[in-house]
Amino acid sequence: MKSPPIQRGLTLSGLVLVLCGASAQVTTPQAQLQRWQAAAGQSGQAPRGQEFFTRRHGGEWSCASCHGQPPTTTSRHASTGKPIQPLAPAFHAERFTDSAKVDKWFKRNCKDVLSRECSAVEKADVLAYLVGLK
Repeated sequence: MKSPPIQRGLTLSGLVLVLCGASAQVTTPQAQLQRWQAAAGQSGQAPRGQEFFTRRHGGEWSCASCHGQPPTTTSRHASTGKPIQPLAPAFHAERFTDSAKVDKWFKRNCKDVLSRECSAVEKADVLAYLVGLK
């Protein structure tokens, strides 16, 4: 027997919610720092992270161009003007709490700033800096 259209829609919606929820990997900023330190084989260094965050790396933008310096208040994207919530976890509780989002934004933003992906050392350093902001 064929399901009514509304029931099929609800079943499909439920499946989408389950699949989306399953892909979200709940984490903490400290766990993300530990993850990238393990990948780098060394501890993240907050001073290096701050320097990396504020430097332009030969391009037009730095991380601070969009996230502000220090990244503890709402800022605006350098080209679109779209508001960006504080990046430092102590100032925005949702930061670095979803591994998939962390990976997505590191990849996208590093390519914008460096024209390449960030290394594990660079990620560990930036996270050490951001986690240390209080």
